[in-house]
Amino acid sequence: MWRICNSERVQIVLDNSLHLVQYYLERVHFCMTKSTRKSEATCTRILDVALELFRREGFEQTTMRAIAAEARVSLGSAYYYFESKEDMVMAFYERAMEAITPRMDAALAGKASFEQRVAALMAAKFDYFQPSRVFLGALLRHAADPENRLSPFSEATRQIRERDQAYFARAIAESREVRLPAEIAAHLPRLLWLYQMGLILYWIYDRSPGQRQTRMLREKSLVLLVALLKVARFVLLKPLRRKIVDLIVIAEGGQDHV
Repeated sequence: MWRICNSERVQIVLDNSLHLVQYYLERVHFCMTKSTRKSEATCTRILDVALELFRREGFEQTTMRAIAAEARVSLGSAYYYFESKEDMVMAFYERAMEAITPRMDAALAGKASFEQRVAALMAAKFDYFQPSRVFLGALLRHAADPENRLSPFSEATRQIRERDQAYFARAIAESREVRLPAEIAAHLPRLLWLYQMGLILYWIYDRSPGQRQTRMLREKSLVLLVALLKVARFVLLKPLRRKIVDLIVIAEGGQDHV
């Protein structure tokens, strides 16, 4: 009888201990979750403030100290979340990539022709980045150097670049009226991306009201581009296609086919 009672007491103690451990684990999880949410909120606030200052004051003119003051955090806290302004720009790129994805998907949905698909993709891109146009212009000095991680041609931005090109590849694959020779089709997504980058450069320096000239250039040049692609499949143009492909391969760092 004593053994049974003692066993019951031991079981009660074990049960109570397990409940106590579970309670403390739940409290620790709650505190960690709350701390994580607070940390994420602080990081977001610092980034939002930085981007606003970049747009308003300019990238070069804005200091980490000014960002910290505007975000109402210590300078040490600002550096804890972002080691430099360049880190903030990379975070802006990542945020933009996530935010623009549903817009790009919607741009492709319901569009029948290749021209309409490409036009919709570019319109979605330009509309999204319109509020950051001046800020992007301030980053231009980094853009031409592929060794600079802020450049759209750098290894650090490869994922963003390849996702952009994947949307152009979808526009090509889902199009019926543009049938291209295989040697051209393989390079077309990258060529369209480069075409887009050229338009973005023009758009950044466009001083016409609402960048109207960029919109006209985009529309008229796209019509010409589609017309050229449609005739590119003709047999008589095969020698010219080969030379074009050779130039593309060289530009991409490959070897000439000749």
